[in-house]
Amino acid sequence: MGAVECYSVSTYRTTANTPPPRTLAGLAREAEESGWDGFFIFDHILPTDFGAPLFDPWIALAAIAMSTERLRIGPMVTPVPRRRPWKLARETVSFSLDHLSNGRLILDVGLGGPPDREFETFDESGDARVRAGLLNEGLDVLAGMWTGEPFAYEGEHYRVKEQVFLPPPVQSPRIPVWVSAKWRNRAPSVAPLAGTEFSRFLTTAIEAQTVSRPMPGQD
Repeated sequence: MGAVECYSVSTYRTTANTPPPRTLAGLAREAEESGWDGFFIFDHILPTDFGAPLFDPWIALAAIAMSTERLRIGPMVTPVPRRRPWKLARETVSFSLDHLSNGRLILDVGLGGPPDREFETFDESGDARVRAGLLNEGLDVLAGMWTGEPFAYEGEHYRVKEQVFLPPPVQSPRIPVWVSAKWRNRAPSVAPLAGTEFSRFLTTAIEAQTVSRPMPGQD
């Protein structure tokens, strides 16, 4: 598969006064009219600046979905380790963002951070290995629930009794998942996670990075 070059807008801010949902929806509409391909907003519980206002990304994405027709939209990134995967499955699929946007949602996931602010503040583990295990199993649960078929799961962190999760996503075979990660020297090996949803998503992300060209101004 050849490289696909596209451009998107990220609203990530390191300062206070994160735009409210109405403002973000207006910005997304202007971005679409200007020819941009995607519009992504960050997913945090606490802001970088202590006490600064912060708005829920899923409410904002719903407003963006209703204000646009073509843009790919999504969070950047959703920390699966601090989310209940079945709740995330419902938010992304059933009468929610993938249906509301008519199949334009991209789910960008990661470990989440900073761990001290986003996890340890609420007495949850900030350990990277614990969060990695939660991410791995969370993606397994998401992928299983998105099929619309009978699904059960037994893992170290999550257990799901057999159920059917409907409706399935608009997008087939499932909502695109981007796994966000960073490393200092080389791409991580996915061999220890062979056969898991995480390994398939991460392999795809690594391959995409390998074939994609950098945007102007990037190293």
